[in-house]
Amino acid sequence: MTMRKRASIATLAILLTTLSPRWLIAQSTVAQKDNPDANPTVTKDDLLIVKRAREILNSESNWNRADKRVCPSEAKTFSLYCALEQATKDVAGKFEHRGAAMQEARFVIDEIAPRSKEYHHRLMDYNNDPTTTFADIQRFFQVLETRVAARLKQQSEGSTQ
Repeated sequence: MTMRKRASIATLAILLTTLSPRWLIAQSTVAQKDNPDANPTVTKDDLLIVKRAREILNSESNWNRADKRVCPSEAKTFSLYCALEQATKDVAGKFEHRGAAMQEARFVIDEIAPRSKEYHHRLMDYNNDPTTTFADIQRFFQVLETRVAARLKQQSEGSTQ
């Protein structure tokens, strides 16, 4: 083996050993961020997000029953997903797909929707489910608000003990 080939192999080995851990950490972080069961800590903003989303979907005429998880800024109607996305932007200034309010919303659907195990995208599929009524959407928000408020209270009590 020539000296040049040895130097190239040595350089490659050094690069792999220094970059691999960083690459693995980055991949792990991405996987964690898109974990469908992620359960981030709730904040007061999450409660405000839920209340704002409920305001956005305050009438059946505002409800978009054909969600595709594409939420145009000029929309006049909102799906469940888009109402939560818009509310998150309104309250927090940016959208987090796996933010606490969004995740709690997914967990509520797991709890209240009999067909949730069949759903590929819980928020979209629950919204688009032909058996979901506007009254169901309103009950969903009641349950979601209660859950987020309870988690917030539990977290604050846990931090003071």
